[in-house]
Amino acid sequence: MNHDVIYNEQILPIAQNASSYVTTVLICQNTLIRSGISHLLSGTHFVISDDTLEHPSELPILCLIHADQAADGLSETVEGLKAQWPSARVVLLTERIEPAAMMQAFQAGLDGLCSTALGREPLIKALELVMLGETYIAPAFTLSLADEAFRLQQARPDGAIVVGPAATAVASMLSPREAQILRHLTQGASNKHIARELGLAEATIKVHLKAILRKVRAANRTQAAMWARQHMSLAANDRFIAAE
Repeated sequence: MNHDVIYNEQILPIAQNASSYVTTVLICQNTLIRSGISHLLSGTHFVISDDTLEHPSELPILCLIHADQAADGLSETVEGLKAQWPSARVVLLTERIEPAAMMQAFQAGLDGLCSTALGREPLIKALELVMLGETYIAPAFTLSLADEAFRLQQARPDGAIVVGPAATAVASMLSPREAQILRHLTQGASNKHIARELGLAEATIKVHLKAILRKVRAANRTQAAMWARQHMSLAANDRFIAAE
């Protein structure tokens, strides 16, 4: 099932039943780019507010941050927005971001990461998905996470899986089957695809996935894949050793 089918059959009906508009707080220092983003969102239910909000909790709020290159203060910005509007969803729109900064931002409460290369329709779909409670990461950035994991693996002469010290205990709790499923998640595979590859029922995959989310303390499959890319490089032998 392609992304358009998923959007039309699953996301759009829910979005249409949601609030008629989403109060959007645009954080952008570049006046020209701010105008461009405002133009992209015009005619959608993402209505940019120029007024100071008093946290209307009954209304959905989107905080859209634009940065040419995510800087050191990104995590603090995200934390500040979440403190001001706890129910708000926060999305970063940027051209590039380092994997370490990306992880710090999501740990601070970032809900979505969009590339400035996205077209209008994909951007709107991504924002709608985030407002439905999902975490979105543009494919270009997930590839950078995978590259970072590969770099860490290549740095070790034995080719073993590298796990950060804080994740060693969690990784040891994963069963061999859960490790297999987690590896497929990092490749963006669906439950149906994983079930077919492993010769299991899709319902069984769902049960394993719930266990994985609980063990790695992730809210959804995207966060679980991010956890894997941050803490380990998933090699064929499924061995884990603590990083030095």
